[in-house]
Amino acid sequence: MFVPLRWLRESPRHLLVCERSHVTHERSRHAAHVRGHVFNCQVSLLIPECGIVPEVLKNAVGDFGEYYLVKKLPLHELVTEEFINTFVKKGSCYALTYNTRIDQDNTAALLPTVITVDLTDSAFDPDSKKRNRVIWALKEKMPLEFDFLLAWHYTGSKELSLKSYFSKNEVKAYQPKITFSTLRNVQCPVLENNSLQGEPEAACSAQDFFQWLGAVFTHVGLENTSSNFLSTYSCPQPSTLVDQALLCTITGFILPEKIIHLLEQICCYFQEPKLAHWVTLTVHGFADSPVSWRESEHSFLRGGENLYNFVIFRSLDYWIQMAVGAYDDCP
Repeated sequence: MFVPLRWLRESPRHLLVCERSHVTHERSRHAAHVRGHVFNCQVSLLIPECGIVPEVLKNAVGDFGEYYLVKKLPLHELVTEEFINTFVKKGSCYALTYNTRIDQDNTAALLPTVITVDLTDSAFDPDSKKRNRVIWALKEKMPLEFDFLLAWHYTGSKELSLKSYFSKNEVKAYQPKITFSTLRNVQCPVLENNSLQGEPEAACSAQDFFQWLGAVFTHVGLENTSSNFLSTYSCPQPSTLVDQALLCTITGFILPEKIIHLLEQICCYFQEPKLAHWVTLTVHGFADSPVSWRESEHSFLRGGENLYNFVIFRSLDYWIQMAVGAYDDCP
């Protein structure tokens, strides 16, 4: 099939943005990247040379917190004075429309920093014209109603929960789903922590490793045998054979604060000698989230790419790899 050169030039780009640093470096941006990627639906942890969940990670994995699905919630209820004072100003509150498609439907989201309508703005006080006009627009001019995923991170004593606050609506509480599997005889690429580009015959590049990791998570065979008609993919070289690796996957409405805590516990994991040279932490965002990193608008196009991956080394050097979609801003 002939493809005009102009079409190739106009093809949407996909980027893999990579950074390297150390978790204790004063200019490290690892926590900022996690906080800036707000709406997450899946977290995966891969630990080579490990068969069971390490004790130092057990609590962090099991404590990702409860979230809620609130049915038929009018949008204007998220900008009321009571909701703002109870949740927005007393922690980090997150909300995302459920089962909406950003390329076809109306969507809405609430971030701790809040987009478009800044609920923390001093001009948004109870008697201001700005607030009254927003309430009018959402309640009367365009009374939108959605099913919302909601979660709230607050470290103090909670006088009220999201479930009780929205008790007049149909509310379902959920816990993230956690699955464990032990992979046997895994061919793993050899990595050099200070080289994102890799070294010929010495270490794999960050881009090749990211592709390999995707093959592992989707259970693609890495043998490239002549009898395999589904995949001809093989592990990047150089590589080493690992007897076993632990894969832990957490699925749900996952808050950045929980991911940061898990990242901190991975660093604690390396405080004692380990067989593993590195651990990966992969985070997938919702494909139909209206924002990707920070407050940047997110587009779907073909797949809604919206994910990042940490490779944390024994030395606590790390790589962060951010997959950026066709029309998304670079993180």
